[in-house]
Amino acid sequence: MGLACDLPRATFYVWAEVPKGYTSVSFTERVLKEAGVAITPGSGFGKGGEGYVRFSLTSERLVEAVDRLKALRL
Repeated sequence: MGLACDLPRATFYVWAEVPKGYTSVSFTERVLKEAGVAITPGSGFGKGGEGYVRFSLTSERLVEAVDRLKALRL
């Protein structure tokens, strides 16, 4: 999808960099509005989180969420 992230080591979250031109909040708003996928803006975790979003890997509908994100053509 073009989102840079590291593989999680011992957690069920993935942190990904937001695409250029977005803040963590503006990117989460676009994803929710256009793909119907809820992700967490990194800015909610403090200054160091800005520029990242957090995906939770606990959803039963994870494959569907990934397919919706791919359709955005980021």
